[in-house]
Amino acid sequence: MSEFLLKSDVAEICQGLGTVAEAFEGKTVLICGGRGFLGRYFVETFAHLNKHRLRKPAKLIVLDNLITAGKEGAAVAEFPHCRFERHDIIKPFKFKEKPDYIIQAAGIASPFYYRAYPLETLEVAIQGTKNCLDLAKTSGAKIVFFSSSEIYGDPDPKHVPTPESYRGNVSCHGPRACYDESKRLGETLCGIFHTKFGTAVSVIRPFNVYGPGMQETDYRVLPNFANRIKADLPLKVYGSGNQTRTFCYITDALRGFLLALLKGLPGEAYNIGNPKPEISMLELVKISETVLNRRVKHDVVEYPDSYPADEPNRRCPDITKARLQLGYEPKVSLEEGLRRFYGWSEQTYTGQQTA
Repeated sequence: MSEFLLKSDVAEICQGLGTVAEAFEGKTVLICGGRGFLGRYFVETFAHLNKHRLRKPAKLIVLDNLITAGKEGAAVAEFPHCRFERHDIIKPFKFKEKPDYIIQAAGIASPFYYRAYPLETLEVAIQGTKNCLDLAKTSGAKIVFFSSSEIYGDPDPKHVPTPESYRGNVSCHGPRACYDESKRLGETLCGIFHTKFGTAVSVIRPFNVYGPGMQETDYRVLPNFANRIKADLPLKVYGSGNQTRTFCYITDALRGFLLALLKGLPGEAYNIGNPKPEISMLELVKISETVLNRRVKHDVVEYPDSYPADEPNRRCPDITKARLQLGYEPKVSLEEGLRRFYGWSEQTYTGQQTA
């Protein structure tokens, strides 16, 4: 088990899957982006299933180019029945093994990094996803593509909570476009492969997933907060602080992702997140104070130059579809999730890389 994940969280994910996890017995699973935040949880979850649940172990093939993996990605433990290959999926790849499942979680998701690597962000979501779809087409594998809640852009308030049917309010220009539009085009590719070739592909749209294992230099709100708490510095709340989000703890998210892989209907997209509570960033500071049981200083500041402009005002998922079709239901409250995350970050973060 890596020091960057909680053993109890991985066990909780596996327990929450119930008997559906048995579908992975003896199967070969390709995980693209396997050294990223979500990818490492997939690897550790399958390792736990192999050791404790599956009568015949699943075989994992893990790909990552390590461009944004950081020290956390480099510290992944080695497991039986798991092979890592350093590879950029925008380049063709072939395996002797025939995958049964493909998880296309490769991508550059942090605003700080996709602004630094805009072309790579486009290429991995488009050409990388096409390479995965080509492999799924020839092998007959079931594939899930990790899109993003960002494909909805800045939704009209009447479409919040936002269902999968909402078409989005997204600009094709500006510093966020390389990420938002790449995910939208990735979804278009998935739709084409499903319609034209019958490829069994489902789309996952995650909403603000967080938990132990997030890089201290991730530059998203909760790692930023945890870093500055560790350094005993005031938190920085960007913009007005009134922009709202919902947050989904990693154990709930991983369970939803795997349910989408196993039970998701081909050609369909699924919001995976926690719709409650929808809170402002200033409210997040107050909840953090409650969880930490102490006052936390904060400053409301302008967005830094490194942060993309045009941040959405609200972000909240409608998960009705995932509830009905996947049996997905988040279980970890925001307070409990923050308690686990801040407890972990206090032991793991250095406080040296402040944002």
